[in-house]
Amino acid sequence: MDILEISEKHNMSREEAADLLRKLADSLARQNSIDFAREGKKIHIKVPNKVTVEVEVEIENDESSLEIEISW
Repeated sequence: MDILEISEKHNMSREEAADLLRKLADSLARQNSIDFAREGKKIHIKVPNKVTVEVEVEIENDESSLEIEISW
């Protein structure tokens, strides 16, 4: 059973998506944590030194996707 699940989907430019990934990577590298602010609440997630990373690429005729999942 999930205690908390946040799922969001946004349309943005490729550059904005790259900036979002950079900020996430910087937070993981420097602080071993990730902070989210949603609906006036701040969520602090601690991340251990070892994680599992899954990368999935789907290429179709009309749409392609890249999914990156980090779990621990």
